[in-house]
Amino acid sequence: MEKRTVSPWKWQDERSYSQAVEVKNAESTLYCSGQAAIDEDGTSSDKDMKSQLEQAIANLEKVIISAGYECRGIVRLNIYTTSAKELWPYFPILQEWIEENQIEQALTMLEVNGLFETLKVELEATVVK
Repeated sequence: MEKRTVSPWKWQDERSYSQAVEVKNAESTLYCSGQAAIDEDGTSSDKDMKSQLEQAIANLEKVIISAGYECRGIVRLNIYTTSAKELWPYFPILQEWIEENQIEQALTMLEVNGLFETLKVELEATVVK
């Protein structure tokens, strides 16, 4: 697989994403449903934003690895949150995870009126290998 990032500017670098990602000769593609802070028994978290973000990352990672992919293969990451203001102070947690896994991805963050039950943040990814 060949992956090329496209960023005509530099300002997005501080925010840990690329404006576009081109993929050629991919072996396969994994489209992940949004992963949130839901326990293995299906219980939605009612914890704070930081805890929910950490669990959403862990759940996304588990789905990707269980499918036989690597997190570094993420080319698209969508973030849905009930409060961008509440999420923003914890964005470095996501940035550290992106850096640790050498992820180069296009990214969109949307603030939504609500998520399922008590959830505050959801991560949706497209992964290639």
